[in-house]
Amino acid sequence: MLYFSRWKTISIWLVVLAGFLYAAPNLIPQSTLDRFPDFAPQQKMTLGLDLQGGSHILLQIDRQELIDDRLETVRDDIRTLLRDARIGYTGLTGSGRNVQVRIRDESQREAARNALAPISEPVSAGVFGNAIVEAEMSEPEPGLLRFSLTESGIDYRVNSALTQSIEVVGRRVNELGTTEPIIQRQGADRILVQVPGLQDPERLKDILGQTARLTFQMVDQSMPVQDAIDGRPPAGSEIMYSTDDPPVPYLIQNRVIVSGENLVDAQATFDQRTNEPVVSFRFDNQGATRFGQTTQQNVGRLFAIILDNEVISAPQIREPILGGAGQISGNFNVQSANDLAVLLRAGALPADLTIIEERTVGPSLGADSIAAGEIASLLAGILVLVFMVGAYGTLGLIANFALIANVAMIVAVLSVLGATLTLPGIAGIVLTMGMAVDSNVIIFERVREERRQGRSLVQALDSGFRRALTTVVDANMTTLIAAIILFYLGSGPVRGFAVTLAIGIVTTVFTAYTLTRWMIAMWLRRGRPTDLPAGLVSLFPAKPSLTFMAWRRIAFVLSILASIAAAGSFFTINMNYGIDFRGGSSIEVMARDGSADVGAVREALLDLNLGEVQVQEFGSPSELLIRIGTQEGGDNAEQAAQAKVRGALEADYEFRRVEVVGPTISAELARAGTIAVIVSLFAMLIYIWLRFEWQFAVGAIITTLHDVIMMVGFFVWLQIEFNLTSIAAILTVIGYSINDTVVVYDRVRENLRRYKKMPIDQLLDLSLNETLSRTILTGVTTLLALSALYLYGGEVIASFTIAMIFGILIGTYSSVFVAGPLLILFQLRPGALSKEEDAAPGTTPSGATP
Repeated sequence: MLYFSRWKTISIWLVVLAGFLYAAPNLIPQSTLDRFPDFAPQQKMTLGLDLQGGSHILLQIDRQELIDDRLETVRDDIRTLLRDARIGYTGLTGSGRNVQVRIRDESQREAARNALAPISEPVSAGVFGNAIVEAEMSEPEPGLLRFSLTESGIDYRVNSALTQSIEVVGRRVNELGTTEPIIQRQGADRILVQVPGLQDPERLKDILGQTARLTFQMVDQSMPVQDAIDGRPPAGSEIMYSTDDPPVPYLIQNRVIVSGENLVDAQATFDQRTNEPVVSFRFDNQGATRFGQTTQQNVGRLFAIILDNEVISAPQIREPILGGAGQISGNFNVQSANDLAVLLRAGALPADLTIIEERTVGPSLGADSIAAGEIASLLAGILVLVFMVGAYGTLGLIANFALIANVAMIVAVLSVLGATLTLPGIAGIVLTMGMAVDSNVIIFERVREERRQGRSLVQALDSGFRRALTTVVDANMTTLIAAIILFYLGSGPVRGFAVTLAIGIVTTVFTAYTLTRWMIAMWLRRGRPTDLPAGLVSLFPAKPSLTFMAWRRIAFVLSILASIAAAGSFFTINMNYGIDFRGGSSIEVMARDGSADVGAVREALLDLNLGEVQVQEFGSPSELLIRIGTQEGGDNAEQAAQAKVRGALEADYEFRRVEVVGPTISAELARAGTIAVIVSLFAMLIYIWLRFEWQFAVGAIITTLHDVIMMVGFFVWLQIEFNLTSIAAILTVIGYSINDTVVVYDRVRENLRRYKKMPIDQLLDLSLNETLSRTILTGVTTLLALSALYLYGGEVIASFTIAMIFGILIGTYSSVFVAGPLLILFQLRPGALSKEEDAAPGTTPSGATP
C-alpha cells in the first residue's frame, strides 16, 4: 500500500533532514563553522592525502636485526655467567638462531647447566602473563650446550619492539608540529604513518629513517687509526667514520660511557662563541654521574659522540664536565640541529625501520584533484538529473530529489564516521549517482508494465513497488558483497572507494524504496493524476519484441573467441603492471617554468644508473610521469633511487606525487588483489545459489568470469597501467555485472512460474524485453556519470574510469547475450519453479511471439 502513517512519515523526513544537516558543514567555511553553537553539526569529511597532500609511509621493523641482537645478548650472558661461576669454556659461537659453548672440564657440566639456567627461564608477556621461553637449552653431545631462540620468543621481542617503536615514531612526528597524524600498528611487524598536509615529506622520511641510537664513547688513541685500518684494530675497539664529506675515520672503544637513554632533554641552540647551530643536552642523575667520572679521569683525551654508528664529533676533554649538561657541535644548519634534537627527545628506536611503501602527494596536486573532483561530480550530477527528467517527467523530478538526498546522506555518514574521502572515494560517489538511478528505474519500469496490463494508477504503483523490492534488494546485495570484500582485502584509497560504495548502496535502497515511495504517494494524493507522466524523450518502444535468443549462437561464438583472445594475450603479452604489483617508483613532476623537457629528464635519469626508466608527458605539457623499475638491493634501494631522482630534478621540477613500493609489499598486494577477485566471485555464487537455483548461480558466475577475462584483455590490449585501483574497477564491474544479471534472472524466475508451457527461448526473449528499458536506462545514466569523471576527473583516475566504462558496456552485453543463453545450455525448463497457475488460455504474454 502507498499509505504512510504519520510516525513513518516523520521518521523518513527526520532521516533525510539529518542527512542534509550533517552534510551541510562540508559546504560551509571553517571560520563560519567555528561560530556555530556546540550542539550544531560541525564535523566535515576528512580529506585523504590525494586531496589535501601529505605522506603515507609504511614502515617494517627489521626482524633479523632483533634476532641478531638477541643472539649477541645470549652470547654475552653466557660469557658473563660462566666467568662469574669460574667455569672454563671454549668454542662460544653463534649462527642462525643458535648459540653454543663447550665446557672444558667434564666435572663442571652440571654446574654450567645450573649457572646458565637463567637464560632459559620464562618471561611474562601479555595481559594474562603468558609464560614465554625465549631460548631453550639442549645438550646435543656431552659437554656441548646449545641455546636455540624460540619462535614465540622472537615474536615476543618483535611485538615489544613494535610497541616501543610506535611510541617513538609518534613522538617524532608530533614534534614536527603536524596536525592529526595517523600512526598505527599494521600487522605483526609494521607501522602505518599518515601525515596530511605535510609540506616537506623528505624531512619526515629523514626523521623516521634514523634509529637515533646516541652513545658517548672514548676514542682509542693507543695506535694511529690508519694503522688499524691497514692492519687490525686492537681488541675492544672498532673503526667508525664521521658524517663529514669525505668521512674521517676514528678508532672507537666499544665500551659505552653514557647512552641516549640517559638524556632528559635536547634542544637546538646556538654556540655563544661561534654563533653556529648546536644541540644542547642534559643527562639524568645516573648519566651525569657516569659522564662526570669519565671526563674527570680522561682530561686531555678525545671522546666521540656517535649517532647510529657515525661519529658526529670527537672533541677533546679539556676539563671535567660535572654539571650533567653539554652540547653537540658538528656541520649543522638550523633545521638539521632541530631534527637531531627531535630525534634525541623522542628516543631511539629498538630496531631499524625500513620504508617498504611510500605515497606522497604535494599540496598543489591535492588542490588540483579537489577541483577536478568537484567539476566531475557536478557535471555527472547535472547529466544524470537532466536524463531522468527527460526519461520520466514528473517521476524523474521525484527520483532526482531522492538522488540529491542520497548523495547528502552519503556525505553525512562519511562525515559522522570520520571516514576519509579520497579521489577514488569521489569516484565512488559519482558511480553511486549513476547506479542509484537503477533502483528507481527498476521500480518505474515495473510500474509502467503494471499499468500497461490494465491496472489502475494506484494499483500499478503499489504493485510495481512491491514486485520490484525483491529485485532491488538482490541487485544491490551483490554489489554490496563486492564492496565489503574490497574493503577487507583492499588498502588505502581502494578501501575509501569501497566504504563510499557500500554506504551509497545502503542509502540508495532507502531513498529509492522509502523516500521515493512517500513522495509518489503525496503526488497521488495532491495532484490526483489519472495516468503516469510521459517522459520528454523515448529511447525505445513501450513493448519491445526483439528476438535475442536467435542470436545466441553467434553471441556465444564471439564471446568464446574474445575470451580466448583475452586470456591468450594475458599469457603472451606483458601486462603494463603498475608499481603496486611489480615494485619500483612512480613520480609525477611539473616544470617550475615553461614546458617539461622529456628528453633532458630521460637523459639525466639514465646517467644515474637506475635500470629501467620511463619518462612520458602526463596531463599537460608541463607535467611528466617518471617510472623507475625495481631496484636490486631490497626496500632501502628503492628509497635510495628515489632520493637520486629528487637530487637530479628538484631544481627545475616540482615533485607533485611520489609512490614507492618495495618488493616486499608489491608481492603482497598482487596476492591480495587476486584473492579479492576470487573471494568476491565465490561469495556471490553462494548468495545467488541461496536466492535462486543452481542454474542461475552457475550462469551468473560464468557470465561474471567472462566479464573479468574481457576486462583483463582490455588492460592488456590498450596497455593501461594495472594497479590497485584497477582491482577496484574489476570488483566494481563484477558487482555491476551481477547486478544486471540478477535483474534479468529475477524476471526469468518470475516468468517461469507464470508461463510453464512457454518454450525456454521464447521465455528468455520475453524476460529480456521486459527488462530492456531498465538495462538501457541504467547503463546510460552510469555511463554519463563515468564519462564526466573520465573527461574532468583528472589524469590520476583516468585509467580507472575508462576501465569502468568498458566494464559497464561489456557487463550490459553479457547480461543479455551470455547470462540468458546459459540457462538454455543448462537445460532449464519452464514449470520447474511453478506454484502458480498458467496464464489464461488463448492469451499471448506481453512481448512473446504468438
